[in-house]
Amino acid sequence: QVQLAESGGGLVQAGESVRLSCAASGRAFGNYHVAWFRQVPGREREPLVRIRWIGTATYVKDYADSVKGRFTASRDHRVDTVYLQMDGLQPEDTAVYFCAADESYYGTRASDWTYWGQGTQVTVSS
Repeated sequence: QVQLAESGGGLVQAGESVRLSCAASGRAFGNYHVAWFRQVPGREREPLVRIRWIGTATYVKDYADSVKGRFTASRDHRVDTVYLQMDGLQPEDTAVYFCAADESYYGTRASDWTYWGQGTQVTVSS
């Protein structure tokens, strides 16, 4: 079992930045794929970035077009934490942000990811 806990959300003004953290505990996490999703009420979870493990402390990042150039994901395997730096936030970025992890799956379907955090709310005011 892997437990994930997101933190860092809050209320910000348009144009500001936020950094989210996703801390993992439980089983060895280093060789898990990780992803960030977000969700607004009434809509499916939207994949933002997937961090695919391909070897010892080596990862490949795949960004959704909607956040490419504004959001940056990083991973510190020494502390089993994944980050999402979000710059230039806009009101349409308001959502609950989730991190997910899986030993084998690294696609875009939220339903196929095994482990999830509880989510953290990010609200961007205009």
